[in-house]
Amino acid sequence: MGTFIIVGASHGIGRATAAKLMSEGHQVVNIARTANPSCENHTWDANSDEALPTVEGPIAGIVYSPGSIVLKPFHRLTQEDFKADFQLNVLGAIKAIQTYLPNLKQNGGGSIVMYSTVAVQTGMGFHASIASSKGAIEGLTRSLAAELASQQIRVNAIAPSLTNTPLASGLLNSPEKIEAGGKRHPLGRVGESSDVANLTAFLLDPENTWITGQIIGVDGGMGSLKPA
Repeated sequence: MGTFIIVGASHGIGRATAAKLMSEGHQVVNIARTANPSCENHTWDANSDEALPTVEGPIAGIVYSPGSIVLKPFHRLTQEDFKADFQLNVLGAIKAIQTYLPNLKQNGGGSIVMYSTVAVQTGMGFHASIASSKGAIEGLTRSLAAELASQQIRVNAIAPSLTNTPLASGLLNSPEKIEAGGKRHPLGRVGESSDVANLTAFLLDPENTWITGQIIGVDGGMGSLKPA
């Protein structure tokens, strides 16, 4: 069994991933502003300039799960909006990976999982800020996958569509909104944290060692299908 670092295992997809991994006998270290009582916890704010906490010993994987949903018309987006999204989604991920990459190398290899969004490959209005930063995550994923492959470190990203998490609570705060959101997807529903957590755990599994450099949609068909 391995030890995995999840940045943001307190809520949503990160918390569901932690639960999935722990149910399989793994250990999870949560790096976040708030604690997950089931994990070892270290406090860190991805929006800050503070250093990440030190974690001793080898780890089998890193998951970076903080995210944002800033949906505004382009003319209302400020430079500060773009900078905040880039800080949280991209610079935070870079900092976490640079901090804990030595732990992965101690392990002799492992897996890194980040999160993009369906809005990168599928143009969506009002998504300019979040799609820009998550597009950078896709580029980072492929670049790191190429650079770290010789060290048996796999790097992949998951691109969800609308998922029922605390982050999306403003968009899914009533049964009517959940139903309307579901109807936009070919499979007829919005995502759940477990949908994304299951794939995350699969990509982290040391038995799945021939998958790297991929951006995988978990989006109810939104990114590639048109309902009949």
